Amino acid sequence: MRKIFIDADGCPVVDNTIKLGKKYGIEVLILCDTSHYINKEYAKTITVSKGADSVDFKIVNMLNKNDVVITQDYGLACMCLARNAVAINQDGLVFNNDNIDALLLSRHTAKKIRNSGGKLKGNPRRNKNIQDKKFEEALEKILQET
Repeated sequence: MRKIFIDADGCPVVDNTIKLGKKYGIEVLILCDTSHYINKEYAKTITVSKGADSVDFKIVNMLNKNDVVITQDYGLACMCLARNAVAINQDGLVFNNDNIDALLLSRHTAKKIRNSGGKLKGNPRRNKNIQDKKFEEALEKILQET
């Protein structure tokens, strides 16, 4: 049975995801490290030790084909795709084989610029009303496909 995993570190759509998981009768798992405490009705929280990518690796190790992962981490999204899972970010962007390479390259390029002392313009401020709606529409479409 399909599950929804939430990479909960700084995820603004936890409640939106739980609402849709409940609507479709799909188990929702919230994963975070010990620096966070999340307790939500209908969802199961799994807390892992702090460590670089500890939450990411826990998610990947628990994934089955067609599970859904909510993350803004391109590296985690790439690992999810390799496991035949669906990855979507908090703004409704569904990661796929057509966009993940360009996203990973842009992340790598940005890191190189920052490491050499360069500055980059940050992301625009998140508009909760607009982006939550896009997220919910994209996630609902995914959940309806099974």
